[in-house]
Amino acid sequence: MATTATETTKTPTNGEDKQSQNLRHQEVGHKSLLQSDDLYQYILETSVYPREPESMKELREVTAKHPWNIMTTSADEGQFLNMLIKLVNAKNTMEIGVYTGYSLLATALALPEDGKILAMDVNRENYELGLPIIEKAGVAHKIDFREGPALPVLDELVADEKNHGTYDFIFVDADKDNYINYHKRLIDLVKVGGVIGYDNTLWNGSVVAPPDAPMRKYVRYYRDFVLELNKALAADPRIEICMLPVGDGITICRRIN
Repeated sequence: MATTATETTKTPTNGEDKQSQNLRHQEVGHKSLLQSDDLYQYILETSVYPREPESMKELREVTAKHPWNIMTTSADEGQFLNMLIKLVNAKNTMEIGVYTGYSLLATALALPEDGKILAMDVNRENYELGLPIIEKAGVAHKIDFREGPALPVLDELVADEKNHGTYDFIFVDADKDNYINYHKRLIDLVKVGGVIGYDNTLWNGSVVAPPDAPMRKYVRYYRDFVLELNKALAADPRIEICMLPVGDGITICRRIN
């Protein structure tokens, strides 16, 4: 069950007891939409942490100390991305929105030795926080990092038809108000059968919250953009989609034509 992005606690109803109610995530930005912290912790301790590469654990712990750590990819989502990339046999990939590089490292570790990631972010300083760990993991050579807005880079790629249909996998975790603009360009760059993953598509559960529900300012600001994206993806005949409640919600799009 998803939690909403409100900052109030409703009275338990329909047999819910106070103990189960208190387990619900109230903090906006919590990287799980599950009903209880205990259930999420069970997933982490049973499935995620025992298999998490040492380099990803180190980067996760470094990122946790950063004041903007809410921006990072959750550990369970990192595990999911790593497996997904292996399942689709991705080799040429792209990531829009890097932060300290946790999801980037998950991707790089999953790619073959000659795999490539075009990684874009407006803040190199955050990327360089995780770069020593990425280098120590021996995968930095797979990454082509570009500092700055992604749209100009995408426009340049789209302008050259040689780039059309050349990307196996693309992950987007950046400015939500540009997700639609990214999609318009990425659909030309991903190959038929390739995958685009859009992060935060359940946006702290706010997508089902009433418009007048109390929300943090950034949640309210981006909510309509996320709703717009979700509606557009559902109606796009060029892709198959699957929305999953992993992390803060991720929508997997497979290009079919």
